[in-house]
Amino acid sequence: MSDTSSEEFDPTTVPVKPAATVLLVRDADAGGVEVFMLRRTFNAAFASGMFVFPGGKVDDVDGVDEIAELCDGLTDAHASSLLGIANGGLAYWVACIRECFEEAGVLLARHETTGDVVRFDDEAIAKRFEVERENIHDGSVALLDLCKREGLRLTTDDIHYVSHWITPMGEKRRFDTRFFIARAPQAQEPLHDDGETIESFWISPQEAIERAHEKDLMLMPPTKANIEFLLPFKTADEVLAAAAQVGMPQTILPKLKIDSDGRVVGIAMPGDPEYAVL
Repeated sequence: MSDTSSEEFDPTTVPVKPAATVLLVRDADAGGVEVFMLRRTFNAAFASGMFVFPGGKVDDVDGVDEIAELCDGLTDAHASSLLGIANGGLAYWVACIRECFEEAGVLLARHETTGDVVRFDDEAIAKRFEVERENIHDGSVALLDLCKREGLRLTTDDIHYVSHWITPMGEKRRFDTRFFIARAPQAQEPLHDDGETIESFWISPQEAIERAHEKDLMLMPPTKANIEFLLPFKTADEVLAAAAQVGMPQTILPKLKIDSDGRVVGIAMPGDPEYAVL
């Protein structure tokens, strides 16, 4: 558990940074739904060693006007209305796509000439895009430039906003995170980057929850809650249909439980008896 007792640490001054995370789902060969998960490196400053979905901070480059012109079926005004903010909402969808490509090697995009979703089943194409993945990750190439060069459009019309979580006050890093769901493209096999993430796999929601209960899969509360959203559904089609109907989800802001020595001993969720008095 973290220790918030340091005199030098003022939790009220910690900036809350916008972030976006995407659940990639697919139909399992044996039936049912699978979701793609990554394990963060133990050297990470935030959520070290935890199992997560692809995602990260929303960067300024995600909200440039030019990239909005390459987003299918979604304008900034519409995206912002879905998030309940004045403007800049489309950048969250773009951040999902960029982070998914950087962290998992999956590019949620289609060819502008044919409308076909990008495929990596050709070895030469796969190698070319693996290089571009590294270039985007290190900032030497922008997602906008890649899309222009390859003639791609972003499949923002097929990515659905499903939940909204804010890191509790008292943490030394805080994020205002929007969670999204998208279908994993065929002929693109996700893989962790061996940098920020050290392990990756597909898992059924049921197995993920069981392993979390057994303390075998370390999940933060938002990750666990979003996996639980998937539990009722038998196919990816059902998941996407339900995700499209979520509308504007409730914002969830957990609170830290702190003992008399300033140590974090738990988390209170909205609705818990002690939540209002913390």
